Amino acid sequence: MRGVMIFVVVSLLAVLPARAEEVIVGLSQNRVSLTVNYEGSEILIFGAVRREAPLPDDSDLDIIVTIEGPPMPAVIWRKARRLGIWVNTESQEVRAAPSFYAVAGTAPLSDILSAEADLTHRISTRLAIFEARGPDPRDAAAFTEALIRIRQGEQLYQELDSTVALQRDTLFNTRVTLPKNIVEGTYTARIFLLRDGEVLNEGETFIDVQKAVLERWLYNMAYDRPALYGLMALALAVFFGWGASALFRFVRS
Repeated sequence: MRGVMIFVVVSLLAVLPARAEEVIVGLSQNRVSLTVNYEGSEILIFGAVRREAPLPDDSDLDIIVTIEGPPMPAVIWRKARRLGIWVNTESQEVRAAPSFYAVAGTAPLSDILSAEADLTHRISTRLAIFEARGPDPRDAAAFTEALIRIRQGEQLYQELDSTVALQRDTLFNTRVTLPKNIVEGTYTARIFLLRDGEVLNEGETFIDVQKAVLERWLYNMAYDRPALYGLMALALAVFFGWGASALFRFVRS
């Protein structure tokens, strides 16, 4: 009886499929400090594909990497010419849009990502934005596209096609630059492993972006105690003005 049970277990193990590939993710840094002279940071995202079964001969894997900043509501205005002057005429409020969003892949997204997988995982920039619902969906989409164009111009939205290097369907790496105008908060890095346009596995890690101690203290004072912040700024201006005058008199003497 025991021999029969062992035979059944072995038979079941033989017919069970091998575990699918899994992505292992790493970052060159998981903390960014926003100082006064902060000019941007380059983040290296790297990792490997772990598998327990041999790689199929017809394997055609792809990698997509996204980095998303804290989502925030946004208002987009449409301008029109009135009496020879460009003025704001219509607006659309977006419920939540990433303050920063970068998407990089081993090839253009349209070549390696199916529409169904994009809709499920919200990978493309367009689907990462939760736009407001208006009476005319086409009009809402136009405002969303305008938001994307504006933030692409500010380097806050980046589409980095064919920038992920995948070696032997196992090791991968790419670089994403966080510009100087990012906001603080938790940034989410997601890595997708794909085959034939479908997501096989997803990895996730985080980047903590915070103001430095002095910058945070000044920022909090400016918003929480604006009167005290103004008095301190005035006192510093008077002090440095007097110091510069005294130094000038000393040099002349």
